Amino acid sequence: MMKRILECSLRQLLVTCVVLGGVGAIAAQKRSRLKHKHAQAAEVPAPAATAAAAPAGEIIGQRIKLSDGSAIDADEVWKQGEDFWYRTGGVTQRIDRPIQAIDPIRAEAKKDSVKLVAVPGVATDSKSRAEDAFWIYLKGGARMKAEDVVESEAGAWYRRDTLSIFIERERIERIERDSGVAKQTGWRERGWTTGNDRIDELIRSNSTRFGLDPYLVFCVIEHESHFHVQALSPKGARGLMQLMPGTARRFGVRRPFDPAENIFGGTQYLKELLKMFDGRLDLVLASYNAGEGAVIKYGGNVPPYRETREYVKRISRRYGANASDPAEKISAPPQ
Repeated sequence: MMKRILECSLRQLLVTCVVLGGVGAIAAQKRSRLKHKHAQAAEVPAPAATAAAAPAGEIIGQRIKLSDGSAIDADEVWKQGEDFWYRTGGVTQRIDRPIQAIDPIRAEAKKDSVKLVAVPGVATDSKSRAEDAFWIYLKGGARMKAEDVVESEAGAWYRRDTLSIFIERERIERIERDSGVAKQTGWRERGWTTGNDRIDELIRSNSTRFGLDPYLVFCVIEHESHFHVQALSPKGARGLMQLMPGTARRFGVRRPFDPAENIFGGTQYLKELLKMFDGRLDLVLASYNAGEGAVIKYGGNVPPYRETREYVKRISRRYGANASDPAEKISAPPQ
C-alpha cells in the first residue's frame, strides 16, 4: 500500500516539474522577444532625421545617342539581327548610323505648383522660344517648317518632333526664323508647301479622294522629283511622282508630265499599295521604288537593294515626324 502511495507521489512530482519547466521556458522566450524589440527600436533613428529618397520616374521612352552627336527619342528600341530598329509615333525605322548609347527617358517627378506673376511688357524666355520656328526654303520653291536648325558646311540638321533630319547644302536656298507673330491660316499651317499653289491643291484633293495623308504624298514627290514637273529619270520614270510608263498606263495616265494626271495616278498607286500591304509604310515605299513584285519575291520584306533601302529610310524619316498612328500602320485620315 505504501509502495503505491509513493509511486503516485512521484508521478505527481514529475508532472509538476514538467509543467513548471514549460512555464519557465515560455516566460524566457517572452523576455527575449521584448528585449530584441527594444534593441531594434534603439537602432532606428527618429523619422524626422531621415531623408526620404525620391523615387525614380516612370520610363516613358528611350533616347538613342548617335556618334555624330545627334539624338533620337523613340517609344521603343530593339535589335534584329545585326541592325537596330526603333519605333516613334506610328513609324518603324532602321538606324543606319553608329550608336553611342541608348538611355531610358523617365517622366519628370511631379513638383509643387508655383504661381507666376506676369510683369507687363516683359516676355518670358521660354514663351519666346516656344513661339520661334524655322522655315527651310529649298531650291525650286518648296519649304519645310522645323523646330530647330543647326547648320554646317555640308548642310543643315533640322528637328521636327523627335526626329533629326539632314539636308544637303546644295538643296537649300535659305533658312529663316519665324517668330510666330504672324499666324498663317488654312492648309499651310501643316508646316510645308511645294511652293506652287496649284500643286498644293492637287496633292490635297487627290489625297482626300483616295484617303491618303497629304503629307505622305508631299514627301514622296519631294524625294522623287524635287517638285520638277518635267523630271525624267534615266530609267524612264516621268513627272512629279516619277511614274514608269507601265504604271502610268495601269492607272489611266496619258500625259505623265501633266501635274494633275501625274498626281492622280501616283496617289492611286500609293492607295493600292497601302491596301495590298495592310498599311505597312516600309513595304509601301519599297514597292513604290522597286515594284510590289520585288517585295513579294523577298517574302513580304524590304528587298535587299541598297537604293530601295535608302529610299525607304529617307522618306520614312521625313514622314515619321508627322505620323501618329501607334499601330505602326498608316490609316486613312478622317473624311
